[in-house]
Amino acid sequence: MKQAAVAAEAARLDRVLVQLRRDIHRHPEAPGQEQRTAAVVARELRAAGLTVTTGVGGHGVVGVLQGSRPGRTVAYRADMDAVPPKDIVGGGPAPAHLCGHDVHTTVSIGVARVLARLRQQLSGTVVFLFQPAEETLSGARALIDSGVLEREYVEEVHALHCGPFPVGKFAVTPGYGMPGQDKAEVTLSGPDALDAARRLAVDIGALASVALPQTPADLERIVAEAQTPDGPLARFVAVRAAAQEAKVSVSYRCWPQERYAEVREDIRRVAMPYAGAGVRFPAEPFPAMVCSERDARLLAHHLRRTVGQDMVTELCAAFPPFSGEDFALFLDRIPGTYTFLGVHAPGTSITTSYPHYPDFSPDERAIGVGVRAMAGWIAERTRRAQGLPGGPS
Repeated sequence: MKQAAVAAEAARLDRVLVQLRRDIHRHPEAPGQEQRTAAVVARELRAAGLTVTTGVGGHGVVGVLQGSRPGRTVAYRADMDAVPPKDIVGGGPAPAHLCGHDVHTTVSIGVARVLARLRQQLSGTVVFLFQPAEETLSGARALIDSGVLEREYVEEVHALHCGPFPVGKFAVTPGYGMPGQDKAEVTLSGPDALDAARRLAVDIGALASVALPQTPADLERIVAEAQTPDGPLARFVAVRAAAQEAKVSVSYRCWPQERYAEVREDIRRVAMPYAGAGVRFPAEPFPAMVCSERDARLLAHHLRRTVGQDMVTELCAAFPPFSGEDFALFLDRIPGTYTFLGVHAPGTSITTSYPHYPDFSPDERAIGVGVRAMAGWIAERTRRAQGLPGGPS
């Protein structure tokens, strides 16, 4: 499939996709409550001629597009839920699309429509996974547990996420991705337990090697550091510790994920001198998302040919260090890529393109760029060609 044909089909959709994104944006739905969004997705996929299944893993939607030529089965995933009020920076009154999932959903629909129009040139099968409940890190598990990967014989999976890079610029993640998360609870006893909990929260917080961002300048620094080889984000611990009466609640992320055992021991060591301290880890750490280095570099090569050499950067660290991503569970099962799509409009604050900030407002020109790039990439991955997994060596 020629990229020129992809670009031509995508150009015809630019206006309608922007309107579609605005419609989804006006109707944000909390994790696990994506009924309307799922209905919109199913309607669009059916209109494009895909085979559609709804109610997968909750409100998940699966669309299957069979090409006219033999090839591989490749999945493309988009998340549909909005950010809950408690996860908006500074809090908010209601769920809102402040993480770009409305953009992700729209790009995926655009990719489906483009490839459906070019079905005669498409090899293999594309499985579109529209996932609920990413913000609660539960939707990917629900989709996987439904058996869709095995049922559709999916060989690899790919995804985009909005990022604080210049509009239309891509950031690939070879060997990196996003950190997982671990939680701890420390209970204290004794007459000074309340004061001790406050002191312990400070002590545990001191285990952090990177500070939580407080200003737009901090966010700018994080973006730069993520692109710096062997920089401060190549190995880090980010900690939130809060005292609540005689208990300290701890949430932390680290990279690489092998450090979880080390950090758990550090928390126990810091808590040990406190009277009656009991340390509990409620669950196993949620895994980090680690992208295949080989596949990410193949994607970078494709993007440089598609959007230009200067419109692709490679991250040298897990990014961002203060949020997780349940796409990790897909990559634990099958190979794939996860790439940031720049949505930062010129002349605006970085907070307008940094997920979960209340003024998050992605530049809609990125939608068309994402569709062109990802439709071409998915079409390339479905071919049984030399150098691709499943093809001849």
